[in-house]
Amino acid sequence: MKDKWLIWAKKLQAIAQSGINYSKDKYDIERFEQIRDLSAEIMSEYTYVNTAKIKDLFCNEKGYQTPKVDVRCAIFKENKILLVKESIDKCWSLPGGWADVHLSLKENAIKEAKEEAGVNIIPKRVIAIQDASKNNERLSPYGIYKIFLLCDLIDGSFKENIETEESKFFDIYNLPDLSLNRNNKKQIQMCFKAFNDKSFDTIFD
Repeated sequence: MKDKWLIWAKKLQAIAQSGINYSKDKYDIERFEQIRDLSAEIMSEYTYVNTAKIKDLFCNEKGYQTPKVDVRCAIFKENKILLVKESIDKCWSLPGGWADVHLSLKENAIKEAKEEAGVNIIPKRVIAIQDASKNNERLSPYGIYKIFLLCDLIDGSFKENIETEESKFFDIYNLPDLSLNRNNKKQIQMCFKAFNDKSFDTIFD
């Protein structure tokens, strides 16, 4: 099985997090904290990120562990899809990002499209809800659900911001270098299919 170490580390972290949250005995809590530290050490060993950083990113939640939610907006114009150039890796992605807890799915999509691409949109329907570990190659210490939304473009234009450097519409045959931890070619093609097929059924793992 590919990347068993990551699966094991995630399971250990989830067990530890639940144990720390629900245990009453101080000795049990101490044991679960040790398991959590062990999961961070495993992650550090295989990613070459120092253990302190891993703990900050990987072991900072409380309560029952659930997947993070990444919202991506598929916005079309003349059968071309809108992508933004990410400031961090200089590659391209659908406008989107982590969902904010105080916003609904639609509100998150509207917010991300405005912040990253400078456009106003109307989210229309869900294209897919995918488990990133099953659909994206880049490894993540978190469980992630990626939600792709088909959105109508109202108006707007790109504005300089700290997350993205530019935006542009691309046709399906001339896609740029994609930011693969955010979206891959297969996922972009899926969005084109949803846009062109009115009977497209939502995909989910």
